[in-house]
Amino acid sequence: MKIYKGWHRLLFCLPLVFLVPCLLSVFELRQSSNVEVLPKKQNKKFDHLVLGTAAGQGLPDRLQCQGLKALNKTHFSSSSNVDISRDAISFVTVFAVYNISPHSYEDDKLSNLVTIGNTSYSKAERSMAILHVFINFVQVSMPQSNVIILTDPASKLSVARNGVTVFPIEGEYSRDKLMLQRIKSYIDFLERRLKLHSERKDCVNHYIFTDSDVAVVDDLGPVFQKYPNFHLALTFRNNKNQPLNSGFIAVRGTTDGILRAKLFLRKVLEIYSSTFIKASRMLGDQLALSWVVKSHPSFDAKRFTRPQAFMDEIHGASVLFLPCALYNWTPPEGAGQFHGMPLDVKVVHFKGSRKRLMLEAWNFFSSSDSNISDMLCLVLKSGRTKYDF
Repeated sequence: MKIYKGWHRLLFCLPLVFLVPCLLSVFELRQSSNVEVLPKKQNKKFDHLVLGTAAGQGLPDRLQCQGLKALNKTHFSSSSNVDISRDAISFVTVFAVYNISPHSYEDDKLSNLVTIGNTSYSKAERSMAILHVFINFVQVSMPQSNVIILTDPASKLSVARNGVTVFPIEGEYSRDKLMLQRIKSYIDFLERRLKLHSERKDCVNHYIFTDSDVAVVDDLGPVFQKYPNFHLALTFRNNKNQPLNSGFIAVRGTTDGILRAKLFLRKVLEIYSSTFIKASRMLGDQLALSWVVKSHPSFDAKRFTRPQAFMDEIHGASVLFLPCALYNWTPPEGAGQFHGMPLDVKVVHFKGSRKRLMLEAWNFFSSSDSNISDMLCLVLKSGRTKYDF
């Protein structure tokens, strides 16, 4: 062992016997992805994947990996087993396009290219790449679903793909106001759908509002069948200050469900605007969401400490609370990460500095003969890499 000044700069010289398994993991990954196995801790961000130990090995009900092969992930839904008679489901996301000058775009193309597999992305192209990968995962895991993109009419966003609709909604989509605008866009969308539903009462279309940096890795339709009485669903984690994550909100597509979800979100918007407006760039929506739920007289916040789904009546709405560990799992900080990945995880959220991992995961899945389960081993073993773009 060679020690430099500063504990965070320790360098370890490992025996060959410890390096062999790591080298085998690299060999198993296709050459189309940039991967490095680096056992020592690093504080800087990387421009490539760094494979580490998969958390949760040997624990029951957790994904078990051998290299980049899943050993026990076998119960995912397949499109052939989808009940074609069930209600329709649409995924709804808010996406903003920020224009840059032609001069800065050229500078960006030359100095900030990021290569994943055989594709290079400029900074201006990366958010679009994330959006397309979000759509890709939806279409693989739930091929009968549609994707609706709420956006600023002035952006003239165009996404020419089957099953995808761009839905312009007027508002303030600047970076500083985007989280606040997202709640407003959700409410506006639900108001329009409520009017449409009153004209077509025989048609039920459920809605799942998500961030665009999520990967749907299993069928979410059973949520609406297993819990037939909720109006909207939220995801929770054992976090005292921010127990609710706004990156996943499900709304039952009945008249009552849409109406009560809209009224609930209006209450969230009211608290957001009056109490948490200084956090309009980030976290304000989650703080407002938690305030609305936790301030309700009958609510027991201790339920957030147990990773089981539960229901409660909040401001006139039947709210289903789903554990983030299954429906909003985030590497590396999300609920369950330190004990591995639950076998029945449905949604992986690549929030914050993990967006490159989302593209790497799709590249690995789409350019090899690996399945979703193997891809999740890649995500699990790369979750602690510090990278972003």
